Amino acid sequence: MGLPFSSMPSNVDESYDPALEPHKIAEELAIRKVKKILLDFKDKKSLWVCGADTLIALDGEIYGKPLNRADAARMIHAFKGKTHEVISAVALYNGKKDAIDCRSSVSTVTFSPLSDGEVEWYLDSGEWEGAAGAYKIQGLASCLISGMNGSYSSIVGLPLREFYVMLRDNGYSYGG
Repeated sequence: MGLPFSSMPSNVDESYDPALEPHKIAEELAIRKVKKILLDFKDKKSLWVCGADTLIALDGEIYGKPLNRADAARMIHAFKGKTHEVISAVALYNGKKDAIDCRSSVSTVTFSPLSDGEVEWYLDSGEWEGAAGAYKIQGLASCLISGMNGSYSSIVGLPLREFYVMLRDNGYSYGG
């Protein structure tokens, strides 16, 4: 018997302790999303709940979702011609164990040296809205990126390998 799909709640507090390592911040935020969804259920014994969060780290600064177009422009300009880290965390609640497992994946993305016109073109697309680091590699931003190393699915926002291993380690059956 399947449970209805629920999208992530939009009112999760995304503040964090800046003293934490970037992967710990992403993990904490992913866990908060899972806990927020769990509040809606009384009987959690058969639940599997997944939450994820992605952030960008460059030169000691954390880049989350931009507040507005000017913030998005600041981010994209900071990335021009540089390589940054993309940290995605996935948290999994297993109702049978009444426990949350959480893992993160770190990949790198290199932006091409961009002209101001290219940055404005991308900003005009609106794709930056709601995206960590103000870009989505699976969309128009792929035109701005000269390289990546690591997990594409993690850069998109859900580290599938880590999620698969977590499900397996938590006893989810893949038919075997």
